[in-house]
Amino acid sequence: MRLRGLSVSGARDTRRTRTRRRTWAATVAAGAVAAGLLSGPAASARPAPEPSLTTMSITSPPGGANVRVLLFHGSAAGGDESPLVNAGIAAIEKIGLSGPADQRFKVTATDDASVFTDARKLGRFNTVVFLTGGGDVLDPDQEAGLEAYMEAGGGFVGLHDAARAEPYSDWFTGLIGARPAASGPGTVQRATVEVGDRTHPATKDLPPQWKRPDKWLNWVKNPTGDVHTVARVRESTYTPGAGANGWDHPVSWCRDYDGGRSFYTGMGGTVSSYDETDFREHLRGALLWTNRLVRADCTATITGNYTAKRLTKPNQPGRNDQIGEPHGLVTAPDGRVFYIGRGGADSSQPVVTDWNDPDIGKGKGEIHVYDPRTGKVTLAGALTVFGNKGGGDELRKVEEGLLGIELDPLFEQNGWVYLHYTPHSGINRDTHMGERRVSRFTLDRATGKLDLGSEKVLLKWPVQIHSCCHAGGGMAWDSEDNLYIATGDTNSSGFSGGYSGNNPEPNFKGVSFADARRTAGNTNNLNGKILRIHPEPDGTYTLPEGNLFTGKETAEGGGKTRGEIYVMGVRNPARISVDKKTDTLYAGWVGPDAGSPSPTWGPAKYDTFAVITEASNRGWPYCMGNNQPYRDRNLPDPSKPLGWYDCDAPKNESPNNDGLVNLPPVTGNNIWYSPQGGAPDYPRDENGVPSYEQSEATYRLPWLKGGGQAAMNGPVYRYDAGSPSEVKWPAYWDGKWFVGDFYDADQPRNAVLMDPKTQGDGGLPVHSESLKKIVPVGNDGIKNLMGWTFGPDGALYVLDYGRGFFTSDAKSALWRVTYTGGGPTPAAGRLARKAE
Repeated sequence: MRLRGLSVSGARDTRRTRTRRRTWAATVAAGAVAAGLLSGPAASARPAPEPSLTTMSITSPPGGANVRVLLFHGSAAGGDESPLVNAGIAAIEKIGLSGPADQRFKVTATDDASVFTDARKLGRFNTVVFLTGGGDVLDPDQEAGLEAYMEAGGGFVGLHDAARAEPYSDWFTGLIGARPAASGPGTVQRATVEVGDRTHPATKDLPPQWKRPDKWLNWVKNPTGDVHTVARVRESTYTPGAGANGWDHPVSWCRDYDGGRSFYTGMGGTVSSYDETDFREHLRGALLWTNRLVRADCTATITGNYTAKRLTKPNQPGRNDQIGEPHGLVTAPDGRVFYIGRGGADSSQPVVTDWNDPDIGKGKGEIHVYDPRTGKVTLAGALTVFGNKGGGDELRKVEEGLLGIELDPLFEQNGWVYLHYTPHSGINRDTHMGERRVSRFTLDRATGKLDLGSEKVLLKWPVQIHSCCHAGGGMAWDSEDNLYIATGDTNSSGFSGGYSGNNPEPNFKGVSFADARRTAGNTNNLNGKILRIHPEPDGTYTLPEGNLFTGKETAEGGGKTRGEIYVMGVRNPARISVDKKTDTLYAGWVGPDAGSPSPTWGPAKYDTFAVITEASNRGWPYCMGNNQPYRDRNLPDPSKPLGWYDCDAPKNESPNNDGLVNLPPVTGNNIWYSPQGGAPDYPRDENGVPSYEQSEATYRLPWLKGGGQAAMNGPVYRYDAGSPSEVKWPAYWDGKWFVGDFYDADQPRNAVLMDPKTQGDGGLPVHSESLKKIVPVGNDGIKNLMGWTFGPDGALYVLDYGRGFFTSDAKSALWRVTYTGGGPTPAAGRLARKAE
């Protein structure tokens, strides 16, 4: 307990005590005079007056079962009370008198600050609400009393201009969380509030996108990461003026502060706010928590509550004893982490690129296992794969190899491991064709080694390996034990100017390697797809109902579809995931290379994420983003543009197509981004074709941007309340979808909230939370994200690819990100009223 200056005087404890009457206009005027001081950091304004050396002891925690709220509306300016103060008092009184009986409370309103130096009276209140104007509303002794109250475990709620109070106090700045900037909109504007916290009592029942008018404040220093933000205001929906905070503009937040609980909202700047049902529910939930009537988590997005730790050491020279070239991971029920190396060799090892050499591209696809009980890594096995040709141009490098791993749903009983890979034994050096497989192996539980002789080949199909790239590779299970398999279009990135991969001309011995209409856009080809099969115990598979095709379609003569296809029209889906609570598929794929849109050829490179609720065509190479079409091209002169593709009724008229000509309609995707920004969109003509003029673009998702970009899909987190884990991520993240990028600059590394009503039809995320301070970026952090998943302990496991390409290096590593912020507050034993 620090010493505090307090002169105890008797504040009259009567409802709506008003010893001094002030006008709101005077308050605003005083705030305007002090604007320069109020908008800057408190410490830089002028030193706070020294408190006198007396102490005040307040019963801990303040207040009791007869819950009381002190509503303080003092102001540094004199005059009559404002209509806003009266509206705020009336609303909070109404809140206290309504709702379930065990959530009701009494309200005492006063502008007499002497209550803060009366320990007996102040200690009777569960929460102090500041509905104040700006300036010095407390003298040093009174502020010290408020500080003592919080240290005793009190609750605090600040409304709107309360953030302008006590401008010279660092402690009060911390209590509020942020200070308003001197510049801002100044007028009432209607805007959309993104309600990201779906668990806090102040927000759980509000609409995810809450549209309302208010006087919006800008912040001198964005409090994100220091407080727990429960809601943000979307700046694209109003004019924020000078000092705007950008896409991450907190408007309501909370945190455990100095022993107590603090909640602040920048809303409530208009009289009409207090008549809104949703705003009153927002305040009710805040007061339930600060009054100690319910528990809530106000630590989930405070970045200091997370620890990222590297689990694997750098490999010993010339050996991949810790990690291969990282390419995917999965966790076992016992907590072990299985992670794979694609096949690129250590940089000290030679590579073979000569097609006349039988060892061309030969590499080792390695399966390593990290055991959290011992902290040690073992090599479970290695497959001989086609995947090691080093870097270079697209006729040299290769992205094939060991591409994906999954464990059987009954892995604890049967030890089955599924691997998606390109065996070196399956390549044809004459035709430059290879074979892709999904096989089942058995892990010997006694030795911890993969029995390579136990291989059961479930599914295999041909892939061209003359040219790089786009192998895909991710796999995932749903709750019905169906296995999803992501495959890339195995197409070159060249020969199309970085736009649609639809050039039919380049080929090797009759097989096109630049026309994705042969693969991703082909209903009779398994490349550029997400397949769905049901593995059987004997090593075969059956087809579940609901795939895009049955394989028995008779259209156009029959024999032109594959029943394994669940999703077609994806370019390079390296990572997929399934939320087993809903059996919704989540996927992300890398786009082409065009750095800017073209009115002739179509959109710039779009990396894409999609929520897939049913079998569908996602568009590549015909359409991207929210059904933005590319231009067709064909023989005899692929350099000449033809008509625009019809996203509603696409046709595959490539000479390399052996599937249907008439394709399923394209379903728009949820997230797409280019070097210019997130979700670019353009005006469209009467035929629905965008202008593709960069100057006319609007960016519907301002929180992400590309450049160098490679989409890396992540999991949907599910909170397990029954888990005893002390490192599990909190319930705030439940249901949020993790989307990221291989790169770590402007590219996304976010958790997003989707609207279940619109997500299946290409609806945009309704909220996004940056993870870059939690899953750390930078050369000494997780710079090159290559895979991420939650383990049974509720911690996040992440692969960092390393700093090279087609190899591993000293930065290639497995990481673990744990939560260390504790549980909801207050402690169950400190609730004001015992649960019945």
